[in-house]
Amino acid sequence: MSNSSESGRPSEDGKVTDWLLEVDQPAVRYYTLVELLERKPSDPEVVSARSRIARAGWANDQLQEQGSKGFWESREPKNVGEWVNFLYFPTFLATNWRALVLSDLGLDATNPRIKKIADLIFEYKLRRSSPFNFFYEEACISANTARMMTRFGYADDVRVRKLYDWLLEDQRVDGGWNCSQDTPGTLDVWEPLAAFAALPKPKRSPRMEQAISSGAEFYLERKLFEEGRPYAPWLRFHYPNHYFYDVLVGLDVLTELGFGGDRRLRPALKVLMDKRRADGTWLLDRSHPDLGRGVTIGPDRSKTKPLVLEEPGKPSKWITLKALRVLKRVEDAG
Repeated sequence: MSNSSESGRPSEDGKVTDWLLEVDQPAVRYYTLVELLERKPSDPEVVSARSRIARAGWANDQLQEQGSKGFWESREPKNVGEWVNFLYFPTFLATNWRALVLSDLGLDATNPRIKKIADLIFEYKLRRSSPFNFFYEEACISANTARMMTRFGYADDVRVRKLYDWLLEDQRVDGGWNCSQDTPGTLDVWEPLAAFAALPKPKRSPRMEQAISSGAEFYLERKLFEEGRPYAPWLRFHYPNHYFYDVLVGLDVLTELGFGGDRRLRPALKVLMDKRRADGTWLLDRSHPDLGRGVTIGPDRSKTKPLVLEEPGKPSKWITLKALRVLKRVEDAG
């Protein structure tokens, strides 16, 4: 990474990197070593950090609340109605949402606890006879599941490949995706591109590469945040993102897919750099659900408890890691 930021402020990358390498959050330490410092997977420090992800920090916090059968809900479903909601509700605290975070943090099914989660997903949400399977669900749901299960190590499973097939079918003519049928794409539905980004390039078909190209063009044409009237939450940074979009999400996905050198990223990169603090870090702006003025859809906030890893309004290791990862990809593509 360069020694000065595009905003003209002196770089604090060295101090920030040391902060990210602290042992309190082994997931952040692991990704900093691998993605920012380009250490090899066999490096002893990388091996050590990865081995500690489930035993300390945010991942351990989540796993401590996991039940013995692998789920976070109070009990298994007893009827069809409960089957439909199982693993997904209550919103943001049920198994699905915790599993997405654990997949982001670098855990996979070599961990027995993650294997239990994957088995539950296959049994209740990826079975044709299930009353509520994800094979033809809204793109945000199907793609989140595809991304999660790919990261857990199931990219070659026929049920996971079926999710990717649906994402290809559901892409709109304009290149985007939408959770409403027969409607044009929207920036809000970023999950399909994120799912394709999680899939190793050798496992992508030519049709997937075309979908990625069309999807990236959809975002680049809109500068990653211009769609209708300005929407404030898109310019705030969050984690976990669940199914919500913001400009850092867009930058992270597009640069991971190899579009870091596209000049049309510059307006979004300016947003990113303008939000960098003098000490070189970025804040976690809000916890979801963070809904803009006038929005009438979304979870009932009176009945929804956020899943919080870091305190909003404070410097965030996860947001800072993602931001520096974006900037490194852009620099490498230059």
